[in-house]
Amino acid sequence: MTMIYLTTQNAYHSPDRSVSWFARRKPAPAFYARIALIIWKASRLCKKGTYTDDRWVQSSLDTVRALESVGGRFELENLSVFRQLESACVFVGNHMSILETFVLPCLIQPHRDVTFIVKESLINYPFFKHVMRSRNPIVVGRSDPRQDLRTVLQEGQNRLNADISVIIFPQTTRSIKFDHKKFNTLGVKLAKRSEVPVIPVALKTDAWGSGRRFKDVGKIQPAKPVRICFGEPLQIQGSGKEEQKLIVDFITSKLDAWQKGDV
Repeated sequence: MTMIYLTTQNAYHSPDRSVSWFARRKPAPAFYARIALIIWKASRLCKKGTYTDDRWVQSSLDTVRALESVGGRFELENLSVFRQLESACVFVGNHMSILETFVLPCLIQPHRDVTFIVKESLINYPFFKHVMRSRNPIVVGRSDPRQDLRTVLQEGQNRLNADISVIIFPQTTRSIKFDHKKFNTLGVKLAKRSEVPVIPVALKTDAWGSGRRFKDVGKIQPAKPVRICFGEPLQIQGSGKEEQKLIVDFITSKLDAWQKGDV
């Protein structure tokens, strides 16, 4: 299977697409039907041992198209920032919804190998667990911060030494609002230990809302554009406090600007 790309440009803006009557009236059922099929197909391939990097990218691209098919729009910026790096890197972003876990692979994986730091529950979801496990993620329990730190630093460095970049969401849980006090320094610590750059990632992905009963099955709001912007690489100096502040400031400023633009 040949690697495919959402775009090879520095930015991506969803083109105008026709949306069916059903998708306009019932975006959530239309979207989740496609997502269920994407996950089911990927799970089948994982069980066969044939879920390659290319197929992971295809699943990610299919998710973008699924949201666009119900009227969703993507506004993606600074996509080329990590393509010129000479080493693996640590991507550090806010965590707003499960959508970023689905979409980031098609932006990064075509250009450099990447995996996620994920909470343990994510590798136990029905069907989806096969996909996550196939990506050789770094798994943390979120119940013992000291053990999580050891796991991230040791396994994260192993991945980075193997030229596999790492995506980390330092917040304790997904949230629409960005609270820097709950944004830990694990990503900066990992980058410092491994002597690789950090790339901040600002994410506005609330088009895929959280559900009350099932967190990952919430309201789909196509009118809310999906916005992702990568910041410039930061090489960690000293304790990393300054770089942590720069990451937080970057994410905060982007979210504030997007919020004002969407009002």
